[in-house]
Order: sequence, then C-alpha cells, then structure tokens
Amino acid sequence: MATAIEFKHVSKQYRLGLVSTGTLSHDLNRWWQTAILRHEDPYLKIGDTNDRSTKGTSDYVWALRNIDFKVEQGDVVGIIGKNGAGKSTLLKLLSKVTAPTTGNIKAKGRIASLLEVGTGFHQEMTGRENIYLNGAIMGMTKKEINRKLDEIVSFSGCERYLDTPVKRYSSGMTVRLGFAVAAHLEPDILVVDEVLAVGDAEFQKKAIGKMQDVSKGEGRTVLFVSHNMGSIRRLCNSGILLEYGQIKLTGQIDSVVDEYMKSTNVENLEPFWNRPVIDKSKDFQMMHAEFLNEKGEVQSEFSCDEDIILEMTFLVRKTIPGIYGYFHFCRATDESPVWVSDSNDITPHKLEQLPIGESKVRLRFPKRTLAAGDYIAGVNFTSMQNISGFNIDSPEFFAKIVLHDYLTNRADSRLGSFSTLLDWDFVK
Repeated sequence: MATAIEFKHVSKQYRLGLVSTGTLSHDLNRWWQTAILRHEDPYLKIGDTNDRSTKGTSDYVWALRNIDFKVEQGDVVGIIGKNGAGKSTLLKLLSKVTAPTTGNIKAKGRIASLLEVGTGFHQEMTGRENIYLNGAIMGMTKKEINRKLDEIVSFSGCERYLDTPVKRYSSGMTVRLGFAVAAHLEPDILVVDEVLAVGDAEFQKKAIGKMQDVSKGEGRTVLFVSHNMGSIRRLCNSGILLEYGQIKLTGQIDSVVDEYMKSTNVENLEPFWNRPVIDKSKDFQMMHAEFLNEKGEVQSEFSCDEDIILEMTFLVRKTIPGIYGYFHFCRATDESPVWVSDSNDITPHKLEQLPIGESKVRLRFPKRTLAAGDYIAGVNFTSMQNISGFNIDSPEFFAKIVLHDYLTNRADSRLGSFSTLLDWDFVK
C-alpha cells in the first residue's frame, strides 16, 4: 500500500516568550554560521526537552525532536500523549501552519485540517461563504463545492445560521460546520485535533462515524488527536504515543493506549491540586482546584446522596476575548467522558468577566447524578476567536474522587453511568 505521510528526522524548536527568533543579531548569527561558513546551525545544539512542569535552563525548547514515522494510505492513526507532548505541533507541521526546524515531511494528496475551533474560518464571513473559502483554499472548483454543499450543511445541522457571520456562532456550532467542511470536501488526508470534544455527544458520534466512512469506505487517511481513549480505540487501528516531544511508542492502538494509561499516573491523583510551576508568561492560568463537601471540606470520597463541589482558582493577567473553559468528568479506568460542561453553556462569555488577579469559580454537581465509581477531572481553556498572542492554560487531568452508593437495599456495583432514582408509579 502507498505511503500517505512520512516524517524524516523532524524537529521543531521554539524560543520561549518571543515570536520568531527575537533579535536581528540572532538571525544574522544563524545566517553567517549556516550560509557563509557552512557550519551546523549553532542554535540546534541548545534547548531543553519540552517538560512544562520543570524550570528549564534555556530559552529554547524542542517541541518535537527527531520524529520518524510513516502512515500508509487509508490508515487511521491516533496520536496521544499528555498536554505539551507535541501532538498539536506535529499536526501543525503536517498542515503547513508552521515549518519544521529540521527534517522533511512528505504528504501525498490534499490535506484538510481541523486544529482549533474555527480553523480556517473568517469571523466576519457567513457560514456559506466560509464553505466556499475553505474549498477554494483546498484547490476545489466552485462546481465541486456546489455538489457537496447540501451534504455539508445537512451534516453540520447549522442550516438556519448558514447565512449568519461565523463570529455569532457558538463554539459547538463552529466545530460542527468546521468538521463538516473538512470531512466532506474530499481530502486525501483528514487531520483532526481535540476540537471534537467541544461538540455534543450526538455530534461526536456522527463525527466518528464519518471518519470511519472516510477511512474504510473511501480509503482516505485520518490523523486523530484526542484525550478520549474510548474514541481513540474505537476509531483508530494504530497509534503514536508522544512524550516530551519525542515518540515513546508506535504500534497497534490497544498497546499504545495501554502504555499511555500507565504513564498518566491516574492512581496518584488526589481530590485537590496545586499548580506545580507558576508560568508568569501565561495570561490565564489555573492555580488550584479542590473537591469539597457541603461544609467546605476537601474530600476524596463522596456518597451518591450528597452534592459535590469543585472549586477552581484562576490567575488572570490579561482579559482574553472569546476565552472559554471545557470541563470533563471521566472514568478513571479508560478516561472516557461521562459528564462535560462548557463555561458558555448558560451564560455566554462567562470567563471574560473574570477580573484581573485571582478569582474563584465553583461548579456544583447535584446528588444522585453520577453512578458509583472512580472518576478523574480535567479541564481545557481556549479562545473561540483564535486570537494569537495570548498564552492560555490547558492543565492535564488534575484530580480524582470516588463515589459510593450507600443504600443498603441496592448493590454498589450496579452498572450504568447514573445513580438517579426512578419511581415506579402504578397507572390507575
């Protein structure tokens, strides 16, 4: 089978806190050493491993280092790893959003990418106009786009808002339309980052089904990044595990996911979490989080018959337009999400209202909702306006709690995801 994607000795280096290389002297020195003296680039000899939890010794960081792999045409490859492992950087290199510092990337065919909420969309243009814009960028003719338009609109479920500017779309609507465009405009390679987590459960199911159709039915190649290991196992046939910007393991998806689960240290999580390293360059950062009972006490084990309170402390250094948070409760066994919450669900632009400085936010989970079991909590923050120049926090899974069902007339091991009690009423 033909090779669709090939990475050869690919590395990507960034300089912390600066856009581009930062100084004219830096660029002149690099040019003099490489172009005139024909020496190796001196800046490739320095730089730290991309471990965001430790204080480094250099301003240079290797987001990716010596990446080598091949993807055959029609493969569905899951790329997994902790936040900061280099997953998004790898996809951006493949999508030509940025260029590698060293190495070569070969990709055969047309690439469609969905890397962030609203990727490739112009905020002032309508959904319809953005469909044609994206198609034109991919090299499609107007006739080809017209042929796919009804199918794209139907899949996205955004028909009523098709002629409304995208800036008025919710994050979920933007993802729906963005994925529909990326998946239906006949790409040879479909690249999808974690954005599907923003969509509702119905759309996630549709999106995964479409990716399966694209890969198995049409023989197209899919690269899929997600923290949902259930979706990764269900969709992908092979996987790549990244750690600190390097490949730790490649192979069959089950073995790669199993190795990743060993490295997440879920068992070591506590019901409270403190920021291990304060990053002064971040404009928005989560500093503390803890699970509390009604008395305000930190608690690791709860009864299904009591409310659970999650209190998060944020440090805001700069107001970020369009910022929102996405919280997820997952099963500790496989990280499959059972409860999600978007900060824009009830009050739009909620997090934009946080004042500069430290603020606390509480989420209350009502009793008799989740079933008994072990759960881990995670949260991500991003900007729905894709505004560059802002540094937003994105923590890993940060806390773990255990739920027990103490009712004596029922078994603790009842199957299911919910503990809601239903009354069996007789009909007169």
